[in-house]
Amino acid sequence: MYSHMMVGSNDIDRSKKFYDHLFGAMGGKPGIKDDKGRLIYMHNGGLFLVTPPIDGQAATHGNGMTIGFAVDGPEQANAWHKAGVEAGGKAIEDPPGVRSGGMGDLYLAYLRDPDGNKLCALHRMPK
Repeated sequence: MYSHMMVGSNDIDRSKKFYDHLFGAMGGKPGIKDDKGRLIYMHNGGLFLVTPPIDGQAATHGNGMTIGFAVDGPEQANAWHKAGVEAGGKAIEDPPGVRSGGMGDLYLAYLRDPDGNKLCALHRMPK
């Protein structure tokens, strides 16, 4: 259904540091910067971009929006969360751990990136 995800940033260099660490914890490669100043991350068939807003206005995060990243297990979710906090992100919600609900048992970890975008690492626990 999705072709890509893109978030805005007011400081591309700060975002590159953050997302390079975050995706590195998942086995991804550092982002590349294109000729328009956007960061491009490619991993496991997914495409994630970070851009200065093209309208020239300040980047803001979406209230109620969450971008979820699939991880291989709790250890990778914890490494993702730790890398994000160490690179300038902010831990939010409950600490990383299992949450049970209508979707079964999920291991979740939540962060806000340096521009305030809400991110989640998700692993579906075996039944």
